[in-house]
Amino acid sequence: MSDARHAAMTAKAWPFEEARRVLKRYEAGPPEKGHVLFETGYGPSGLPHIGTFGEVARTTMIRRAFEVISDIPTRLICFSDDMDGMRKVPDNVPDPEMLSEHLQKPLTDVPDPFGTHESFGHHNNAMLRRFLDAFGFEYEFYSATEFYRSGAFDEILLRAAERYDDLMALMLKTLREERRQTYSIFLPIHPETGRVLYVPIKHVDAAEGTVTFDDERGREWTVPVTGGHVKLQWKPDFGARWAALGVDFEMYGKDHSTNTPVYDGICKILGAKPPEHYTYELFLDENGEKISKSKGNGLTIDEWLTYASTESLSYYMFQKPRTAKRLYFDVIPKAMDEYHQQLRAYPDQPPDKQVENPVFHIHGGAVPQSGMVVPFSMLLNLASVSSAEDKDVLWGFIRRYAPEASPETHPDLDQAAGYAVRYYNDFVKPAKVYRAPTDLEREALTELREKLAAWDGPTDAEALQSVVYAVGRERFDPLRDWFRALYEVLLGASQGPRFGGFVALYGVAETVALIDKALAGELA
Repeated sequence: MSDARHAAMTAKAWPFEEARRVLKRYEAGPPEKGHVLFETGYGPSGLPHIGTFGEVARTTMIRRAFEVISDIPTRLICFSDDMDGMRKVPDNVPDPEMLSEHLQKPLTDVPDPFGTHESFGHHNNAMLRRFLDAFGFEYEFYSATEFYRSGAFDEILLRAAERYDDLMALMLKTLREERRQTYSIFLPIHPETGRVLYVPIKHVDAAEGTVTFDDERGREWTVPVTGGHVKLQWKPDFGARWAALGVDFEMYGKDHSTNTPVYDGICKILGAKPPEHYTYELFLDENGEKISKSKGNGLTIDEWLTYASTESLSYYMFQKPRTAKRLYFDVIPKAMDEYHQQLRAYPDQPPDKQVENPVFHIHGGAVPQSGMVVPFSMLLNLASVSSAEDKDVLWGFIRRYAPEASPETHPDLDQAAGYAVRYYNDFVKPAKVYRAPTDLEREALTELREKLAAWDGPTDAEALQSVVYAVGRERFDPLRDWFRALYEVLLGASQGPRFGGFVALYGVAETVALIDKALAGELA
């Protein structure tokens, strides 16, 4: 047994805990289907948001953890519920009037308001796949429309017709009295209008595999349950899909957690073993509200990738999945720096610590080296004091601080410099507010300026930090008031970097000039 596999069998990192639960399903022997199936679902009613990415990223982490502890082959299916009827027009799409004419039609039958794909469902599926491909996920994409219309779902749909009464008994217990009167697990697709109908089913003929119903105009129709002529209500669809595909693991948000017994019950009635599940907490926007596809609130994947790396987003997703997290621009710098801190720590860790490190799970065990000789937060401060409009300005400072670094030898640092300039100009610059120093702060800044002006030691972050400490310790209690003053007076921010490191990077002479500007009232 390899060191990683041995360590993984007792690792407390949540992907390994979940992977061991999946492996326990097959204590007696490998699955008849020859693989373990992980699934993640997506409702393409609106543009995919970052939470969708998180679900696939986290499922992939568990899949990779499983591959460390087991030799059973694995698959990951990303399933799009694109046969759902469009219940409302999303707020963030063009030409909403046109879309309103197609309400209740399957999303793959609704025209694409963006004019780039054969349907709105196809457009949103393509968006999702583009996002997932950007992260290098290995997955198979399944479309509910194809699944229903190709006949791949027929066997389970016929079984659902045979066991209709049992399925209905389970579902009716979960519904209010008024809903029970019209509820059916089957939603027929109107043969003429193509709309998904929420109508009572008058008769289910298990032998013929058909359902009979009256449409909104009172006309009676009989259609097969197979071939895409009906679809299942979403809760039965969840459990039926598990049964049809033989799903072994699926995670979903806490808003689904109360439905877990229903999903499991449907799957069991249809003759299959329910998968292992994992419920995660929801993502919140800057106001603490749940992120919604239709509202388009919170961060999008593209927005995160404008200001930070794909790996930093994966790192953010790894952290405490069962804790609700704000997903807004201000979380990005911390995620970038913590990701690289973990990268730097990884090579020197023993196997039992490596398998607990987030970067092991982000990179599937093939962990790269970090080239970030300057932290992202420091790059932001550098962009701020130099009013950088492009990353070449930052490289002027970086080369002096770390002569061995270049865009060619340190591509992750070069990429981060570009991110820092964009982040500074879009978020830091508009919020910068300098203030004048108090008398005590002016006295301290003057002494710091004199000591730096006379500095003839090495441009060493720790040595310079000692100077900053010494000046502050004489005057400030608590000492953090001194550092807050440095940030607010010199950087126009409420918090900032380890100041000795900032001086080493920005330059001793440049810092003296910056203090002179502040003392002369040119910043505030």
